[in-house]
Amino acid sequence: MASQGFKKQTLFIAVLFSFICGFLAGAGFAIYRGSSNSETIGTTTGNITNQTSVTNQQAAQITDLESQLTSNPNNFQLWTELGNLYYDTRQPEKAIKAYTHSLELHSGDANLLTDLGVMYRRVGQPKKAIEYFDRAIALDPKHEPSRLNKGIVLVYDLHEPAKAIAVWEELLRINPDARTASGDTVRDLIQEVKNEQKGGGNKG
Repeated sequence: MASQGFKKQTLFIAVLFSFICGFLAGAGFAIYRGSSNSETIGTTTGNITNQTSVTNQQAAQITDLESQLTSNPNNFQLWTELGNLYYDTRQPEKAIKAYTHSLELHSGDANLLTDLGVMYRRVGQPKKAIEYFDRAIALDPKHEPSRLNKGIVLVYDLHEPAKAIAVWEELLRINPDARTASGDTVRDLIQEVKNEQKGGGNKG
């Protein structure tokens, strides 16, 4: 029992905390980001940490972007860049505001919607996260990170493993070789969740 629990925790830590670790829209992933800078949604058992971590370079970049936006507040690209920096420095509330400003100025894309969903998950709003993952999927039906992240939120935050499995199985139909950022296959992730369901089936 203990070894099975350890195995489960190890797999999901690897899978998730490659978390959100974003990929460009394509190469292996985990609950992670949809845009160019990679990072994973970062969580193991639903315990999300939002500890800010800002390097001097990032702080300077943030200050510069904020200054540019003062004189050019309608530049959606600057808002997106600022959101990405807040994302990378674990400032989800600020990232949400920046991404939302960007979406007020343009329609956005699947990567931006996915990143916004991740940030909502980080502030403890998993249903809002699902809403943005669904919007990303609607905009780009073949977008992989949004589907992977949606499944992780369904499992860990909303405790709906069957729905998560269905989402990941859709992902495998898009890309049979889909992997997490840590290199684990989504197929293995599905099997792990199924095994957990069997093992905990009598717990209610």
